[in-house]
Amino acid sequence: MGHGGNVIEELTADHREVEGFFGRIQTMTGGGQDLRDLVDEVTIELVRHSVAEEQYLYPAVREHLQGGDRLADKEIADHSRIEEILKQLEGIGTDDPQMSLMLQQLMGEVTAHVQDEENNLFPRLRQNCPPEILNDLGDKIRRAKAVAPTRPHPSAPDTPPANKLLAPGAGLVDRARDFVTGRGTS
Repeated sequence: MGHGGNVIEELTADHREVEGFFGRIQTMTGGGQDLRDLVDEVTIELVRHSVAEEQYLYPAVREHLQGGDRLADKEIADHSRIEEILKQLEGIGTDDPQMSLMLQQLMGEVTAHVQDEENNLFPRLRQNCPPEILNDLGDKIRRAKAVAPTRPHPSAPDTPPANKLLAPGAGLVDRARDFVTGRGTS
């Protein structure tokens, strides 16, 4: 992740990337390590994306959109449900019958969230935020994703300032664990 452009372009590119992962999951015929690796990749990308949105996008939504508090709270609630599913997937073997059901649940939740952002939130942001703010937010989102955690932390704070203070430390620990285990390198 780190595609360039304003915040809407950056996050939309992330959405397409995750949809690509979902397509690969849906066409897989077996489980095993290949499925685990793909689930890990999806988890890494979704966690980084969510953390960056919570740090920068949703505060901008609160500031620039009428009814922004309600919108941001709804999006953060979506993230919480998704992160709980990711945490459960992290502890399930690929041969567990629950794996397929949980992946379907994850794909449904993420797809609904993406559609809501792209059909409702992003057009309103484009209409109500000057281009320079959208560009600045794109830069901030890219920087946040670079240091964000790569594993789900459902109990971590999801609003500023606590999330901006704690996420880089959790990200450092997560990336160290990933390096040692080889997670996310396939």
